[in-house]
Amino acid sequence: MKGLIRKACLTLGSVGLLAGSLGCYAYQDIVDPCYPERYWHAARQNVYSAFAPQVQNGHVLDQTIWNHHFEAGTDKLAPGGLEQLNYLARRRPQPTATVFIQTAEDIPYDPAKPEEFVRKRQELNTKRGEAVRKYLNSITTARGGSEGYFQVVVHEPGQVGQPADPATRTVQQMHARVRGGLQGTGGTTSGGGSGTSGGSTGQ
Repeated sequence: MKGLIRKACLTLGSVGLLAGSLGCYAYQDIVDPCYPERYWHAARQNVYSAFAPQVQNGHVLDQTIWNHHFEAGTDKLAPGGLEQLNYLARRRPQPTATVFIQTAEDIPYDPAKPEEFVRKRQELNTKRGEAVRKYLNSITTARGGSEGYFQVVVHEPGQVGQPADPATRTVQQMHARVRGGLQGTGGTTSGGGSGTSGGSTGQ
């Protein structure tokens, strides 16, 4: 009996040593305990990475003060420009610090004096940027904003928008048929109000 117990102990010890040398794995070591959340996160990040540039480009355009927001050829803000700056200053939770202005496209070009055109454009861009900065500082400082919070950057974005005619036609066609109906019915109802079709015959 003593020999049997000794052999059993030796066998268990050998098994333990073998398991220790080969490694002992728990369930969470051979499967992914975070499935499927880990893969959902990776897929979500792939979508975000493709969508983020579109969001950023749209935000830049939304932060842009265009040429038509100024009186033509000057740095004086038009009423529409003042309203656009008010809109940007009211953004929540706080205004975006960088505001863009479109480079001046409303200066006449003289082929004989290209250098003068470049100089006038740069001067007008500088004056318009300063006008935008002063107005933003004036309306935000009054409610506790910092004086040098806004930064004005000049850029030259491409044409934004799409033709209005296709959108107009879509809306008009949508409203032209606001009620449902059946088309292509085979028969007509009888005038007597019986509800039977006119093509049926009685026995």
